[in-house]
Amino acid sequence: MKQGTGELIELTLQNGLTGGRLLCSQNLIPSPGQYLLAHEPVSDAPLPAPVFSAGSIAGGFLVAPPLPPLWRPGTSLAVRGPLGRGFSMPAPARSIALVALGETAARLKPLLAVALGQGASVALVTDLDLPDLPPEVEVQPVSALRNVAQWADYMALDLYRESLPQLREMLGLGEHVGVRRQAGVRFEAQALVVTPMPCGGIADCGVCAVTTRRGWKLACKDGPVFNLAELF
Repeated sequence: MKQGTGELIELTLQNGLTGGRLLCSQNLIPSPGQYLLAHEPVSDAPLPAPVFSAGSIAGGFLVAPPLPPLWRPGTSLAVRGPLGRGFSMPAPARSIALVALGETAARLKPLLAVALGQGASVALVTDLDLPDLPPEVEVQPVSALRNVAQWADYMALDLYRESLPQLREMLGLGEHVGVRRQAGVRFEAQALVVTPMPCGGIADCGVCAVTTRRGWKLACKDGPVFNLAELF
């Protein structure tokens, strides 16, 4: 984990949410699913904000929305990270589903290049409007999620903590989430659980607590990406 500074050089707008472009040193750039904690030193805001990557740019990265409403182009940020557990896409996976169940798919977008780079077929499941996708990516609505789950050998999901109780039914999975029983083969899945993470693992404040099969876990340091089998 490192500490440093970043400069927000541009704001972007997609699906009504504000993202941006952040310049920072290479060792501060989070991998897909990891995050930075960022705050404006001169601001009155009491808590830092988690910042996720939505892709690479020269000298920094695209910041996934939503951003704090008071941040503006030229804002200098104090940052700490990268923090938490990110996605680990298996190299043998050839049928990859990225599933955005929240208000943005931006936190999943860095996985597109990884998946296409290893020669996989990729389906993006979302009801959001997503311009500028690679032509190789097939877009499916959330209503098709069960069918996509039967096709995929790896799935990466992005959802709010409050949506976890409905997820098993949405996926149509059996008792053992790690196994696609109908096909008798391994089914690997990970979920980025979006929740407030104000302390970044320093205070163990419990605000980001997630219920797992082994009890409570903290998204800020045990996640925010969890193996799906841990959550059911």
